[in-house]
Amino acid sequence: MLEIQHVTKAYKDQIVLNDVTLTLKEGIYALLGPNGAGKSTLMSILSKQLNFESGQVLWEGKDIQAWKEDYYDLIGYAPQQQGLYDEFTGRRFLTYMALLKNVDKKDIDQEVERVASMVNMQDQLEKKCRMYSGGMKQRILVAQALLKEPKLLLFDEPTAGLDPKERVSLRDIFSKLAKDHILLIATHVVSDVESIAKEIIFLKQGRIIAQGSVETICQETALSLEDVYLNLFQKDTNL
Repeated sequence: MLEIQHVTKAYKDQIVLNDVTLTLKEGIYALLGPNGAGKSTLMSILSKQLNFESGQVLWEGKDIQAWKEDYYDLIGYAPQQQGLYDEFTGRRFLTYMALLKNVDKKDIDQEVERVASMVNMQDQLEKKCRMYSGGMKQRILVAQALLKEPKLLLFDEPTAGLDPKERVSLRDIFSKLAKDHILLIATHVVSDVESIAKEIIFLKQGRIIAQGSVETICQETALSLEDVYLNLFQKDTNL
């Protein structure tokens, strides 16, 4: 279980996360909000890339700072930017990431095959990354996040720039992972998550302004999730 307790983050005089509190268990959680809402900042905090001013983040009741290096074995992170090496093959990229994650060298080949199979990329590993479509690049990023079997998976705008077929493919992968992982997916595209999310979290100007299951939110507002999003954020987005 991941607990985020009253987390606040500021850059100089600008507060980008304001008293954020969440409890996440197994399943898919969608963090919805326009650009600038604070989604990527929260992801960076949860992946221990960014410090924060106040609050606490706990994994299984223990502060993530106290986990030290062991915390990195618990999480898998796919950032918004596709940081692939164009001249690497998919296999070489996953092997390199496995080394960075301290996967035992004797297990790396098997681990690369395992995660590639989970995202349906096992037949594409010998191609260079520059030959991949946008959807294939996203799937290989998801695959590297799965190395070493982490329990917490963080995906920042995973479907950005993908065509509808590729979006469906990623949704199917996320649905399968939800059975025994915690997934936090940051996005501004409602359709990417409304059919798979256990819970929707609306983030605006660093604050959680609404939260609940899709069914509960739609029943309480008598609106579709897309309309709820537009009502909350239409001044902040061109969608």
